[in-house]
Amino acid sequence: MDKSTHVYDEKRISRMIIASSIIIIGLILLSLGIGLSISLGAKDISLSTVISSIFTGKDAVDSEIVRDVRLPRAIAAALVGAFLGVSGAIMQGVTKNPIADPSIMGITQGATLTVSVAFVMQAGIGNVGLMIFAFIGAMVSGLLVYFLSTRSIKGVDPVKLVLAGTALGTLFISFAIAIAMYFNLSHQLSFWIAGGLTTATWQGVQLLSIAGVFGVIAAIIISSNLTILSLGEEVAIGLGKKTNTIRMIGILIVILLSGSSVAVAGNIAFVGLIVPQIARSLVGPDYRYIIPCSLVIGAVLLVFSDIMARMINQPYETPIGSLTALIGIPFFIYLVRKGG
Repeated sequence: MDKSTHVYDEKRISRMIIASSIIIIGLILLSLGIGLSISLGAKDISLSTVISSIFTGKDAVDSEIVRDVRLPRAIAAALVGAFLGVSGAIMQGVTKNPIADPSIMGITQGATLTVSVAFVMQAGIGNVGLMIFAFIGAMVSGLLVYFLSTRSIKGVDPVKLVLAGTALGTLFISFAIAIAMYFNLSHQLSFWIAGGLTTATWQGVQLLSIAGVFGVIAAIIISSNLTILSLGEEVAIGLGKKTNTIRMIGILIVILLSGSSVAVAGNIAFVGLIVPQIARSLVGPDYRYIIPCSLVIGAVLLVFSDIMARMINQPYETPIGSLTALIGIPFFIYLVRKGG
């Protein structure tokens, strides 16, 4: 074994240890966050009541609050954060653009537009219907931005991708606001634009779980290909990889995960931008580690953001999207300045 191979093995083992540590610590913090999310709120509920509510199923008021309101909300926050983190990591991998995420790409805004159309239709539109409409919006906007930014056989132009995503995202949100104003739906749509988990239910958790089973497993499967793709188009093609196929699969995964997230939590921006950058700075450029770390870090970030959203202005709630934007916008400016 030569020296270069030995150094490579040491780096790989080191990254594996760091990634495993992040996942273990993240899961501990996530468990703590879910416990706090269930206990804290407009009505403080003791830990013993929380435990008895989950495992014994008593019909007291506190137990109903825990089982039917706070527990599904906490789980939904964890799933949405995890999905947005993974979506951002995949988006940055397939575009080789460190500032790409579903909100900057216009995917979440497209889903918001179709949700506004669903509100206009009203009759018979439940959570499942909103999920379908959100998927349609995410799919159309995501594919449209992708094709507008593609340069024939050379792949995606990162600059065109951001410009097309920003322009179309603004257009979609403008249409959504216009529809809301014309049909007097501003109050209903404001939740989707600002983002939040006040309407999270067990049905929403089920829908997120179904999307997550397919989306997260597919993301882990293509993670090694994303690492190769991030090395450059010529390198990936030289290694026999079908780069356009990898990108299309990645975009479809992002559509699945971000579409389901928007359907449950509305337009929560910048999570997909921040989380993969944190994961990459800790574990390096290998997407086999970036994706699972982004999954856990995203879940932790949104669970604690949801707790802050409920606690900083009681008894009112601050939109989660506002909190993530306060963190994300300075981070976005820093990345742009750093990258020139």
